[in-house]
Amino acid sequence: MNNALLDRITALSRLIGSRLAFRSDSFPLDNIDRLEEFVAGRAAFVSQKKLYGYLKERIGTRWPSMFEDEVFRTSIATASMQVFAASLSDLTIHAVAHALTGSDAPDKVKADIAHEIFVSGLQKNQDEATEGFDQEQAISEFDRRLKGTDWSFGALLPANFTRSPAALLRWAPIADRYKKFDAEIVENSLKFAWVDIREQLSRRLDADAIAREVNENNPRTGRMKP
Repeated sequence: MNNALLDRITALSRLIGSRLAFRSDSFPLDNIDRLEEFVAGRAAFVSQKKLYGYLKERIGTRWPSMFEDEVFRTSIATASMQVFAASLSDLTIHAVAHALTGSDAPDKVKADIAHEIFVSGLQKNQDEATEGFDQEQAISEFDRRLKGTDWSFGALLPANFTRSPAALLRWAPIADRYKKFDAEIVENSLKFAWVDIREQLSRRLDADAIAREVNENNPRTGRMKP
């Protein structure tokens, strides 16, 4: 591989990675702000890792040379945001459901908090120059999903993670003739990745502290304790 091509690949990787910022941390998830940071960071990590892993697996040894194609580079940037938004959608609902499952917060409050976490995650990670991704459309689709969310059961289950595998298959710049054979592999790969994220959430979540914050004074919902 020549140095110029390597430099272009490295630069693109850093550019996309900077849009989807995540970091390793271990602080307890004892308030909404920390829950929001965890959700956005882990959604970025899973979406970027699985998108690039799928592309490298499918393209094989041609992977480096594909970055010489401007259309391919643009497609990767679009796919990164689309898969991130879908991953953020899945994890946001699951995390909020678990954080407030033992509280007296009504479904409307849970939906309001989920909406704010999702919007914040998108705004902090989207590059305005990203083509093929409409932030307002993503928010509208998420709000429609919230209206049909079963907070007391469905949102708590692994089966809640449906948007991310669908988005990866749809948006990855891979020929459709290959994608039809990849659906099961992609779905299983993401399922395995989400298992670890859910375990991290369970270990670090202080649901009682978050419930107290929501019940007493949550500026996101305007709900005050009577």
